[in-house]
Amino acid sequence: MTNLLVTWLLSALSLLIAANLIKGFDISGFGSALIAAGDRLVNGSIGLFLKVVTFPLTILTLGLFWWGINALMLRLAALLSWLQDKRFLPALLGALVLSLVNLVLWAFLRL
Repeated sequence: MTNLLVTWLLSALSLLIAANLIKGFDISGFGSALIAAGDRLVNGSIGLFLKVVTFPLTILTLGLFWWGINALMLRLAALLSWLQDKRFLPALLGALVLSLVNLVLWAFLRL
């Protein structure tokens, strides 16, 4: 249970950092980031299904296709929540920044 809470908080923090770094990828505050991070469970359900189905294409693109799937899941989460990304490009850049920020935050947490 603690791991789920830490993951949720780190996702919210990552969303805030991505919103500050990318123009067009906006979130109104930490409360909205917490709600949007909860809505990112979409990535764990529909996104997981898409990743399994498109695995051969992901192999051909050396994993880059998953970045596009993550961007699509961000767009879907934006439709369902308080994320306000207006176009696909901010979602694509947001997916990249979220991945990198999550990687760095988890690395600091493991130290």
